[in-house]
Amino acid sequence: MHTSVAAPRIPSALYALTIGAFGIGTTEFVIMGLLQQVAEDLGVSITAAGMLISGYALGVFVGAPVLTLATARLPRKAVLVGLMVIFTVGNVACALAPDYATLMLARVLTSLAHGTFFGVGAVVATSLVPPERKASAISLMFAGLTVATLLGVPAGAWLGLHLGWRATFWAVAVIGVIATAAVALRVPAAAGAAVPVPWRQEVAVLARPQVLLALAMTVLGFAGVLAVFTYIQPLLVEVTGFSQAAVSAVLLVFGLGMIGGNLLGGRLADRRPTAALLGTLAALAIVLGGMSFALHSKVAMVVFVGLLGVGAFATVAPLQLRVLDNAQGAGQNLASSLNIAAFNLGNALGAWLGGAVIAAGAGLAATPPVAAAVTVLGLGIALWSVRLQRRSDAATLACASVR
Repeated sequence: MHTSVAAPRIPSALYALTIGAFGIGTTEFVIMGLLQQVAEDLGVSITAAGMLISGYALGVFVGAPVLTLATARLPRKAVLVGLMVIFTVGNVACALAPDYATLMLARVLTSLAHGTFFGVGAVVATSLVPPERKASAISLMFAGLTVATLLGVPAGAWLGLHLGWRATFWAVAVIGVIATAAVALRVPAAAGAAVPVPWRQEVAVLARPQVLLALAMTVLGFAGVLAVFTYIQPLLVEVTGFSQAAVSAVLLVFGLGMIGGNLLGGRLADRRPTAALLGTLAALAIVLGGMSFALHSKVAMVVFVGLLGVGAFATVAPLQLRVLDNAQGAGQNLASSLNIAAFNLGNALGAWLGGAVIAAGAGLAATPPVAAAVTVLGLGIALWSVRLQRRSDAATLACASVR
């Protein structure tokens, strides 16, 4: 007689978190496929439109640590519902924005939900499953972010092309309403109960040099990515020669590459975290540098956009792991939130740097080599960090042997 054991049922609350992650991921990056429409409609330059990405990213950079500390003693479910309300209202404000300044303010408002949602959501996700399934729960929630890049961003670009860019933000606001309702109805009230930690213990993590170096790697690594990807629509249309309608399909290739890179980076980091950290940053720099030679070939550009997705997101797991490994103890929550903020500071820096290069007269084609140089700088900091850590480990072993 054979007995079968049913696979553990996935809590519906996890899917509610995934919907929220999908909406947030879509609203962050969809503007990249709408730059030309927004610039023309509001009467601003492509560079100014690109700053809407920087504004969002800076909002995440400031909001993630501040809101993480401010809401540390509140019920996790209430925090998540509140964040999704902020997200929804922010997207409605984007859709209604009469001018550039209002749109920028609306983007910043929307961004405040980003970092804390992922930080708190991860805590809630792990509380919903047995200990041996915590990693799977987190990955399911973050799957919403990857699906957003694969489907949400191209769909938003398509919608903006046919119905106007405001229609895209209305659609994302609807996702926000659905996510808010799903979290309110499906996430248990006691999920991820807050464990108060004195804020001084949390903030003390910033005194650790290796944590600061790890955050710097994250900033520079993603600054390189966004220095190019922010302007991917005008690059594809004005330099490579794609039609506006083809941009969505090329962005889909980036999304596929991102999912593959995310899985690859996680597996490599599980096996050899230091080698994965250095290897993925080096690979990203090579892809960005190589894109310079692919700009005038449609086939080559599609390949390199896909490779950019792989290279960019292969770095995520090694970078996140580096921060967490060096922030053991009470500071892990803040450190994790700060690393999300660091990704977005890199986004802001990259969008600004790419715009500065274009505005200086170097043109769109100059963004990939500049981006590669920024990522090489991040790789240099990673090499320095690893060298310092090995020296520290050797000194610790020497002291232990003397004793």
